[in-house]
Amino acid sequence: METILKTMLLTKQYKQQKAVDGVSVSIERGSIYGLIGRNGAGKTTFLKMAGGLAAPTSGDIELMGCRLSDGTIHNVYEKIGSLIEEPGIYKNMTAFENCRLKALCRGVYSKDYIDGKLAMAGLQNAGDKTVGNFSLGMKQRLGIAMATIGEPEMLILDEPINGLDPQGIIEVRDIIHRINTEQNITILISSHILEELSKLATHYGIIHNGRLIEQLSHDELLQKCTARLEIVADSAEKAAGVLKGFGCCYTVVNEHTVFVNGCIEKSAAINKALVTSGVEVESLSKRSQSLEDYFISLISKA
Repeated sequence: METILKTMLLTKQYKQQKAVDGVSVSIERGSIYGLIGRNGAGKTTFLKMAGGLAAPTSGDIELMGCRLSDGTIHNVYEKIGSLIEEPGIYKNMTAFENCRLKALCRGVYSKDYIDGKLAMAGLQNAGDKTVGNFSLGMKQRLGIAMATIGEPEMLILDEPINGLDPQGIIEVRDIIHRINTEQNITILISSHILEELSKLATHYGIIHNGRLIEQLSHDELLQKCTARLEIVADSAEKAAGVLKGFGCCYTVVNEHTVFVNGCIEKSAAINKALVTSGVEVESLSKRSQSLEDYFISLISKA
């Protein structure tokens, strides 16, 4: 796969504090790369540097084959659309007028083109309503529509679902998915809500205190959060001895508890074998680590 964005030890320092500390990521063309982290983890600063809105203190950026270090990257910044922190919109203007202004700056003069962008964002019926009277979700959708004007190859979105109600989250998520699949636009998106981002992203980078602590694909993330069996018995040691015969990977948590990774389909047979071997089973249940639990545990270790 072609790499559209690559950063090498990217660092941004403000006085004595490193907002971004040696972050190296690689983003494939056509993917949706989710940057996960708590508020203040360095996500916005990283996105600003990736989009050319802030200069790094050190490190390098390669964007569409052009590098910051050799001065060629400025040739491709126009191929990036961005929505960082909040939409840059005029509240006393309509959605159409805001889009037309952005389109004119991009050298686009077609009314049908603007109408198409508004329809993509579900704002085709906004009419003469000024943006100041829009809901937060409508403003976010307008900001995304404006960011796609000029047909960018990559879209950078900073917390686009933050503060939205459930319906607004679904609408924004649907728009982002369609932009990616129908227009083949690569998307770099940040959020602190892993559960929501997991419904969109194909790859993830987890950032904490300015450092990238893990980078993985969607499939790899799901594998780390697979279901497991939790066995509570009179003796975890005796239960572990029975489990060896099933070839399952297990972890003895304490003197009474054993976690068995996978082997869900063997739960009935395992229970029968434990009882037959004289193990007093208090409970045998299926447990799953949520994506949020995994994120929290990773941050805690970091």
